[in-house]
Amino acid sequence: MTTLMQVNRQWSTRPADERFCSLTELNDHTQTVRERSRAKVMSSRVIECRPADGDHKALICVGPNGGDVNITNWSFGQLAQRAGAPAGYLRGLPSEMAADCINYGLQVSRDIEDCGILLYQNGGPAELRAVTGPNYGRVWNHTITQALVDRFGDGVTGDFRIPGEFGKDVAINKNNTTLYASDRDMFVFLADEKHRIEVPNRRDGKSGQMARGFFVWNSEVGSSTLGISTFLFDYVCANRIVWGATQYSEIKIRHTASATDRWLEEIAPAIESYATSSTTSVVKAIEDARAKRIDNIDDFLAKRFTRAQSSAIKAAHMSDEQRPMENFWDAATGITAYARGIQHQDSRVSFEREAGKLLA
Repeated sequence: MTTLMQVNRQWSTRPADERFCSLTELNDHTQTVRERSRAKVMSSRVIECRPADGDHKALICVGPNGGDVNITNWSFGQLAQRAGAPAGYLRGLPSEMAADCINYGLQVSRDIEDCGILLYQNGGPAELRAVTGPNYGRVWNHTITQALVDRFGDGVTGDFRIPGEFGKDVAINKNNTTLYASDRDMFVFLADEKHRIEVPNRRDGKSGQMARGFFVWNSEVGSSTLGISTFLFDYVCANRIVWGATQYSEIKIRHTASATDRWLEEIAPAIESYATSSTTSVVKAIEDARAKRIDNIDDFLAKRFTRAQSSAIKAAHMSDEQRPMENFWDAATGITAYARGIQHQDSRVSFEREAGKLLA
């Protein structure tokens, strides 16, 4: 997960054909991909690579029916892992040698094992999208996007929508959308734009606004988990708080055999519950956090963070609010302000979770 400012920077690096301006557009894309994809379980002994014609660096696979199958950058890494060879090293070898290494690893040096392969066909040669274990629990992106369309419509005109530029009513385009899907993963971010939460006494004595939102992410090819994260977003400071007052703050599901059932039993109901819940509990939690004073902020932070982190959190809050921390709400906003500048995703999310706990 990422803070929204970093999400927007990430979006700017995505090619146009991976960005979508509405849920319906994204849903049409994922449906097409689903209809053109075919999953198959086969023995590793029958998977064979060979050099591509006229390219001493490229490899292709021989498909189940004997036809050529192009290998993606992602599936090449999975093939190399199955063969027990480092993908980075193989990419530097001539294609003949790399093919021999993969074929030897898959067919000779390792025990016979089944592989789950995912092929994509779009008129020309098939494309090898993934090489996984035989029990990989694939949840199709289209299953998720169809559920989102059924609940939120086009994601542009309803309550939960693509946020675009926060606090501004702007048209959604390829530059400000928060929906994307590639051959490797899918990511959806929607926010409740209609029911914004007023937060009094922000910077310079002015009120600010927060909104509820959620991320849903998935991979059909094994590059990430399936999950949802719900949060509060601060319109003024671009801070995101992972909301912990309900049990739906974050759910991650590995793509095991039960993944499809868990989507139906856990994530789909979580989306519905979050979408239909009232903002009243959010407002009350903020009010309670503002009323809960902290006698010694240094001791309070020292129980949760290192000395350097504590100093940085206080400085981040002072920079945003122009006053020292006084209560639980100040601590939460200071933590998320500090998290905004953390480069690595896992570390950033751990701080945002700590902020969410202060409001739970």
